[in-house]
Amino acid sequence: MPEITTTTAPNGLPVHRIALPGTRATTVLVAFDAGARTERAEENGMAHFLEHLVFKGGEKYDDYRKVNETAERMGGVLNAYTSHDLVAFHITVRSESAPQAIDLLTDFVGRPLLDQEELDKERGVVIQEIQRYKDQPASVAEELIDRAAFGEHPLGRPVLGPEEHLRDTFTRDAILAFRDRRWKRGAAFVVGGLDHLDGADELFGRFPAADGVEPYEPAPAFAPRTIVEQRDTNQSHLRMMLRPDWDPRDPAQRAAATIYSTLLGGSMGSRLFDEIREQRGLAYSVYAVDHSFADTAILQLGAGLDSTKCIEAYTRMREIVEELRTEGPTEEEVERARAYAAGRRVLAFENTNAVARYAANQRIVFDEDLDPDAAIARLDAVTPDQVREAAARVDPASMAVSCVGPHEQGDF
Repeated sequence: MPEITTTTAPNGLPVHRIALPGTRATTVLVAFDAGARTERAEENGMAHFLEHLVFKGGEKYDDYRKVNETAERMGGVLNAYTSHDLVAFHITVRSESAPQAIDLLTDFVGRPLLDQEELDKERGVVIQEIQRYKDQPASVAEELIDRAAFGEHPLGRPVLGPEEHLRDTFTRDAILAFRDRRWKRGAAFVVGGLDHLDGADELFGRFPAADGVEPYEPAPAFAPRTIVEQRDTNQSHLRMMLRPDWDPRDPAQRAAATIYSTLLGGSMGSRLFDEIREQRGLAYSVYAVDHSFADTAILQLGAGLDSTKCIEAYTRMREIVEELRTEGPTEEEVERARAYAAGRRVLAFENTNAVARYAANQRIVFDEDLDPDAAIARLDAVTPDQVREAAARVDPASMAVSCVGPHEQGDF
């Protein structure tokens, strides 16, 4: 079991240390409850845009070159991500460089300059990022399925936001106001080899003071739609999203959902892969994945396939979900999926960055324990009855659908 300790920086920011014996790497990650679901309608895309802007420099490392070159001199891997759930910034270095990595990350993320000239240049960069996704049918299908499942709720909006916000409405004052409002509930995570840390709490005090934060808008009632973007292509990109009656606040139910989605479409031995790809040859790519937001759980199925086979695949995928709902999985399926899911988690947690990301999600989204060993143990403990119960709570009669390809809405 890893040694986990928590202290508090002068600004009230919790600092969680997860010591992983035997590794020479350290990941430093800071995350906030400031993802896309916390944005107001006119702010859509702002959380992601702010993620970009802080990399332009802080008070000590006051331009992007100093940020990038300092990270490279440490041999560090520096990055960030924005999801609907949260925004996070992280750097992974050899353990000896952890103090310098904390100094760098807390400076440009905690004390960003947000220079107006750099802000204006970055608008074009993010617009190009949006355009790149629009050129990828699979990415368009992902955006459409969120809208089909959640409508105009923040969970239905794209993380990148619309171009017009980048062009017209994202002023420096508006971005500062969003940061002041949302960067109130967060935490720092230092994971891996911790032998060289000293005085880190003072550096984490560079972030805004931890304070109360307004609640996010609760997930709406499920009102699934079908959205088709017609494209004259030979390849179709199909997405199907359900809102199972799983409790996202129950760790045991989340673990059972992971085993269920694994045996449904999370491995080469899964039902979807075996039948849709191997037996019927309908798709190259087919999958199922579960995800738990703080207040609702989703199950998503997807496929990339020959357009002439799309409707056949869609029909059979729904039938497989229904068969699992009414008949349940076999014990052999559960045992195999459980071993696969737990094994994948073990392999992932060999990486300090993966442990830090897991810990951030656990603490900020669910306010639960950070122990990576406990996460593996929860998967190992899932029983066939728990998976059968999870399967029984997935009803394909209520399903959002999106598709990019030469189809009509009525096809689905």
